[in-house]
Amino acid sequence: MTTRTRPLSPHLQVYKPQITSVLSILHRMTGVALVAGTLVLVYWLAAAADGPAAYATAQGWIGSWLGYLLMIGWSGAFFYHLCNGIRHLVWDVGCGLTIDAATKSGWTVVFASAGLTVLAWVLALNFWG
Repeated sequence: MTTRTRPLSPHLQVYKPQITSVLSILHRMTGVALVAGTLVLVYWLAAAADGPAAYATAQGWIGSWLGYLLMIGWSGAFFYHLCNGIRHLVWDVGCGLTIDAATKSGWTVVFASAGLTVLAWVLALNFWG
């Protein structure tokens, strides 16, 4: 019995990254990041419900430079996931499915999510800071 060598199907090493494929992978990664960030939010709320000592511990950790960095990342993931989700809803009705339109909407999502993240933090720091 002889075995025939068949070509393997193309994989990630074969294709050049495109904006649509990169944003698709990033959409999945931000979904996971949102779950992790939401668990931190639940911890913070549970600490607030547990009493002043637990809340002070949680607030000390979340209020540190690392906590702020994680919150900025979480809010960036939120705005990216939101903007890209809207993009997918537009695709679901059959609009913007050409390569040119998908590329333009992809870059729009990148810039809109970055802009919304910066705007949210500027407003938050001016309100509470």
